[in-house]
Amino acid sequence: MYQNYKNVEIVKPGGLELKDRLVGVQRVTKVTKGGRAFGFSAIVVVGDENGVVGHGLGKSKEVATAIAKAIEDAKKNLVRIPLNKATLPHEQKGKFGGARVFIKPASQGTGVIAGGAVRAVLEAVGVHDVLSKSQGSSNPHNVVKATFDALLQLRDAHTVAKQRGISVEKVFKG
Repeated sequence: MYQNYKNVEIVKPGGLELKDRLVGVQRVTKVTKGGRAFGFSAIVVVGDENGVVGHGLGKSKEVATAIAKAIEDAKKNLVRIPLNKATLPHEQKGKFGGARVFIKPASQGTGVIAGGAVRAVLEAVGVHDVLSKSQGSSNPHNVVKATFDALLQLRDAHTVAKQRGISVEKVFKG
């Protein structure tokens, strides 16, 4: 799932205190010759609010089982996101399908300036000060994946220094 990203650290759910956030539940209808068959799909974001986050999709005939399946799926897709105290290391754009998300670090005390699905993902990661803008499609599935695209492209100063083979001070001072 995350093979297109270079610096992704996949995390096992054991020993983590994960909190789940329901992003959305959709009622899906399948028309058959006997009438309509209703089902539900749920998208959930789980995180430890300390840099570890995952998202999952669950489908079922009942809402509760769809949410439970989504939580289990999310726990299988956990990744570690680099954070700089309570914000992000740098600004980043992410896209998935028709959804475009822009996230930008903010000064302490700003809060999470984000809406809907982006807010759920950023709060699950543990970001407390961030500015964001969601453009294009507002489909929650694609917005969550676009937010993950932006978060997975983030790199902290230590990673950049290691990749370039220089010291951390030289990264900032040139």
